[in-house]
Amino acid sequence: MDKPKLYILKIGGNVIDDPIQLELFLKTFAKIQGAKILVHGGGKIASNISKELGIMPNMVDGRRITDAETLKVVTMVYGGLVNKNIVALLQSFGCNAIGLTGADGNIIPAHKRPVKEIDYGFVGDIEEDKVNDTILSSFLENGLCPVMAPLTHNNHGNLLNTNADTIASVLAVSLSKNYHVSLIYCFEKSGVLRDVNDEKSLINNISSIEYENLKKEGIINQGMIPKLDNAFDALQKGVQSVQIIHADEISGFINQTKPKGTELHV
Repeated sequence: MDKPKLYILKIGGNVIDDPIQLELFLKTFAKIQGAKILVHGGGKIASNISKELGIMPNMVDGRRITDAETLKVVTMVYGGLVNKNIVALLQSFGCNAIGLTGADGNIIPAHKRPVKEIDYGFVGDIEEDKVNDTILSSFLENGLCPVMAPLTHNNHGNLLNTNADTIASVLAVSLSKNYHVSLIYCFEKSGVLRDVNDEKSLINNISSIEYENLKKEGIINQGMIPKLDNAFDALQKGVQSVQIIHADEISGFINQTKPKGTELHV
């Protein structure tokens, strides 16, 4: 018997920060038929509100150092402002969404990242074998669309700031036992580019071997590396399809045309 299809889309980058782009994206996302989950970031909004509150963001290699005060800000922004605005917009477009963090329903347990060269503070590393896909499946089976904020918890009463790309990958792997999962990373670029400033330099397909070579050549670097590490990890653990595309391209999932972007292969 064929597994039911499930789309897991992660949205981040400038699309989250631009209310017009976000609304257009969500209006299209709402039209995708069948089971779907949306995972979102919201880093720039968190940084802006943090500055307004007099808490200066501390970033190392694009990763946020989350001290106790910053954790309060990201909890408010990710779990509240961004998450609930997305849910409300999806409801207005006829998509019955439910906003969640990893603490809700014990969906995503994690532990505080161990201190090595850098102390990232209250940042979560997900315990993949403990992800509660049963709860998520029950939401999906009842016609709900989970909208996941990038927060997990440690089972000792603490929330943890957690990378949204990682959350999308881990959920895709966990749910691939019962669903034919398509994992799609959406942002403001047309996919993985040979030249980050040239949208025409799109790389249409990347295998895991090609990915290692592109990293060595310095063509793929900085912020794209964690995203692609998560994407290839999902593929290697049973997720059927992984793509990195421009947010505008998700209309292809409505009319069953292949979205233009970068497709990954093991």
